Amino acid sequence: MSFSCGCCRTLGQVLFEYDTPRIVSIKSRKVGLINRLVQLGVLAYVIGWVLVWQKGYQQFDSVISSVTTKVKGVAVTNTTDQGVKIWDVADYIIPSQEESSFFVMTNLIMTLNQQQGHCPEMPEDSPHCISDSNCTAGAQSHRSNGIQTGKCVPVHNSTAVHTCEVLAWCPLENDVDLSHHPALLKDAEQFTVLIKNNIRYPKFNFTKRNILPHINSSYLKQCVFNRVTDPDCPIFRLGDIVREAGEDFQEIAVEYTFRRLDNKDVQNTVATGYNFRFAKYYKGLGEVESRTLIKAYGIRFDVMVFGKAGKFDIIPTMINIGSGLALLGVATVLCDVIILHIMKKKNFYREKKYKYVEDYDLEEESLSSKGTPTDRRLLVQLSV
Repeated sequence: MSFSCGCCRTLGQVLFEYDTPRIVSIKSRKVGLINRLVQLGVLAYVIGWVLVWQKGYQQFDSVISSVTTKVKGVAVTNTTDQGVKIWDVADYIIPSQEESSFFVMTNLIMTLNQQQGHCPEMPEDSPHCISDSNCTAGAQSHRSNGIQTGKCVPVHNSTAVHTCEVLAWCPLENDVDLSHHPALLKDAEQFTVLIKNNIRYPKFNFTKRNILPHINSSYLKQCVFNRVTDPDCPIFRLGDIVREAGEDFQEIAVEYTFRRLDNKDVQNTVATGYNFRFAKYYKGLGEVESRTLIKAYGIRFDVMVFGKAGKFDIIPTMINIGSGLALLGVATVLCDVIILHIMKKKNFYREKKYKYVEDYDLEEESLSSKGTPTDRRLLVQLSV
């Protein structure tokens, strides 16, 4: 019974009590200094960081960008198997159009006049064999260039080395390491690229392009970008772009905005750079399908556009100011914790901070049942 009465009393206190703040002025230099320091820190955060540095008085919008590129240039090569050859944009830009990027071929391995037939596997891609029993018809691996026929045959120009015969495009590609050879298309350093960029901020209905209003066709035909003398020109020399990235064009042209994306300083140098294979097909003698296989090394240029626009707006301004004013309450909470729980006179401050008041109606009824203070004083006076 007493337990239920206690629960009812506690529930009544929770439901029928009201707390109101009480202002207590405490003459303490220590507490006052802490209060001002916290308030100063909150104001510095709101004004310095939120409003000034983060521009909390603005609304922001992200950029929408469309980039197109056009490369121009001609290179010449003179090799033993091909002789003198001219390379233009259709030869070294692969593919001809790509969104926000372009690939410039600077070095290559060409395997001419390939036809489907039987030929020995390359020694680098297959273990050596001694007899046909070492070869399995129909077998292949991820490194093989074709399907094994089950025969063990000598490698070209060698009778000492034998490998398994494969059904493939023959002759097979002789994939050699070009890292210490000069780039065949080293003249690509002088190629130029026109970069056209259109940006839009839909929230602010703002559009702009990198070809400025004062630029005309005659200017575009002769200008090349230079930070000092021609900063508005949208035509860039590839060698200058690579140098802006802190690299040497002739060095990376062998193996492989304004910033190099792959890391050349890593200790593991396996499979560095950028290369791929493609083929050009044609009909040879007797209408036999033939192809020229090209393993292309080069530089891939990715044009990445970043941007953020801001404009004054009263809504984020008021939200950030209101949040800052609310944070000022942290100073009061911190000071209350110090004076009520840490300082030596915490009990004294607690008595000054809190005051318990009974319900006025209940207190009036209690007094009326016992007589008012005036009645009690009268009784005392009569008794005297």
